[in-house]
Amino acid sequence: MIIGGLLKNTLIDYPGKVSCGIFLTGCNFDCPYCHNPELARGCTLHAAEFDPDSIYRFIETRKGFLDGVVISGGEPTLQADLFDLCRDIKEMGYLVKLDTNGSRPQVIKRLIAEGLVDYIAMDLKTDPVKYATYIQSNCNVKAILSSIEIIMSSVLAYEFRTTCVKPIVTAQTIENISRLIEGARVYALQRFYQSNLLHPEFFKEAGYEYSDDELEQLKLVAEPWVNECIIRP
Repeated sequence: MIIGGLLKNTLIDYPGKVSCGIFLTGCNFDCPYCHNPELARGCTLHAAEFDPDSIYRFIETRKGFLDGVVISGGEPTLQADLFDLCRDIKEMGYLVKLDTNGSRPQVIKRLIAEGLVDYIAMDLKTDPVKYATYIQSNCNVKAILSSIEIIMSSVLAYEFRTTCVKPIVTAQTIENISRLIEGARVYALQRFYQSNLLHPEFFKEAGYEYSDDELEQLKLVAEPWVNECIIRP
């Protein structure tokens, strides 16, 4: 397991909880707008600083202050040690939130079955039929759909979320995704910021960001299909 970063305190990454964030390196997607390019590429420049033992010691010292731990990335489900990491954190008495792209449904299914996660946030990058165009040329769309089904049929707290960036995400995209996750508890529309990107060459001009009014219009598109749609800064 290669840990690429630690966020010692956050009030926004685990809804309703005070948490810290552990960022695991490496990703199997190639989202041009990714704002964690070093993590996505699997960079290990600070691996010594973030060795598992030091992370565990830090988490131990935060008992009574933190409610939970967010495991993000990169894509955490690529890590063979993810199960042990979640188990160790749970044994310390913390809640565990997982951020995932949904590409490895069997990992998600096992984490849920073994009670190793309490909250899952799954990114829906765009309409599944467009993943091959914008996200990963050999993307297994069936895996994405399977993860959606596994998460929605569980008793866990969860959310789906989409970073709203033109032209990858349009109003029609939001409608298609919302129909796909019909009845979902929470669907979060996330604002795109044109900085520190995995593929800045994709964004050669201005105009890829949605305005506040445009985001509100996308929210109106999603609301008929899900229990709650929110806009996240």
